[in-house]
Amino acid sequence: MEGVVGRGRAAVGDKTMVDALSPAVEAAKNAAESGESAAKVLAVAAEAAHLGARATEPLVARKGRASYLGERSAGHIDPGARSTALLLSAFAEATRSRS
Repeated sequence: MEGVVGRGRAAVGDKTMVDALSPAVEAAKNAAESGESAAKVLAVAAEAAHLGARATEPLVARKGRASYLGERSAGHIDPGARSTALLLSAFAEATRSRS
């Protein structure tokens, strides 16, 4: 998380992958601290990431390539946030399959 934020200088609300990654990290941290399995930690992280990605739909992009669209970016889920959620879902599914 720190590396992504440091590289792109984005924050939650900028309509970037950080909007999905931040809640995923928080959810994973809470699940891990509660003693959940790796599969459960990834599952809750993926779900939080999907919720974070969906929350980007009404936002206007302030960072990244989507920022070039300005107001036209509102009404669309940020591609970086969506792909982050999809990657975490794939990780969770792969972990679930191995358990």
